[in-house]
Amino acid sequence: MPSNGRPLAQADRARPAGHAASRQRGARGGRALICGSVAYDTIMVFNGRFRDHILPDKIHILNVSFLVPQMRREFGGCAGNIAYNLRLLGDVGYPMATVGHDFGPYAEWMHKNNVPRDHVRLVEGEFTAQGFVTTDLEDNQIWAFHPGAMQQSHLNKVTDAADVALGIVAPDSRDGMLQHAEQFARDGIPFVFDPGQGLPLFDGKDLRTFIEQSTWVAMNDYEWQVVQQRTGWSAADIARQVEALIVTRGAEGSVIHVKDHEYRIPCARARAVVDPTGCGDAYRAGLLHGLLHGLDWELTGRIASLLGALKIETRGTQNHRFTGVEFARRFEESFGTALPAQALAPDAGASAAAAHL
Repeated sequence: MPSNGRPLAQADRARPAGHAASRQRGARGGRALICGSVAYDTIMVFNGRFRDHILPDKIHILNVSFLVPQMRREFGGCAGNIAYNLRLLGDVGYPMATVGHDFGPYAEWMHKNNVPRDHVRLVEGEFTAQGFVTTDLEDNQIWAFHPGAMQQSHLNKVTDAADVALGIVAPDSRDGMLQHAEQFARDGIPFVFDPGQGLPLFDGKDLRTFIEQSTWVAMNDYEWQVVQQRTGWSAADIARQVEALIVTRGAEGSVIHVKDHEYRIPCARARAVVDPTGCGDAYRAGLLHGLLHGLDWELTGRIASLLGALKIETRGTQNHRFTGVEFARRFEESFGTALPAQALAPDAGASAAAAHL
């Protein structure tokens, strides 16, 4: 195995697409290429309160240890989460990510759920990216994150993938995000720019370049405030440069800004609020689904919103599942209108549901 890593499955090179075609919304066919992280999340629960063990006047000499009798490991990372959710909707998204020598259990999980690994690259001598979080009884959290193989994400090239209809640049290493955005733009492939947790890596100049290169921009309301401050651009400024700026607002729904209009998408009804982690990735999978199938923004936003609500009802980022019939029923419950028959692929929910049997 070469020292700079190798793909886990061989793929053909892409044929460049014309830039003019990339600016047209509508059914595109082909593949969604999801550039971002694949990671393990280790979640530990401390059956106490951090504040009872951390002395405010001794923070400068902090040295604490917590007994965590509860621990679980989840499959995560933005590319993995988006691809899983896209598969639930009956589509196939191709994660493009770098992983380490401990990737085996995650690879098996992806196989069971029919999430392709064609563009997942194994990097020698590295661990797969992983986060470690300890949560106390008041839902306070202490996080540590090891990027591992994710730091080598620039080894992957968009041109390694064939028949790419559209893509997304989701949180990843700085070099990987910069290079993948440039490669999508150079080859005329429309893509979503989703800075997410990667936002602190970029200054105003970087963000303006990302936006100029992208076809769509998606972020949450806090990230949007940061982007406005760093770029000096308003929603109208960005909407003039891209097809849409999508801003999610948690329980207040989301807003989709296009050049001459604003679509206000209501929040879908969740039956329980269990774990919000990964809801943003679920929403972005809904966006990709709508873009792949040429759905209008009102319907695309509602599908994305419902997918986020279904995720929040389950602990972990890739443990929720549903059938197409269940999704349609929940859609009508949330929005008071029937889900159009063509809005979901025929096998929506089937693959991931089978993996859980």
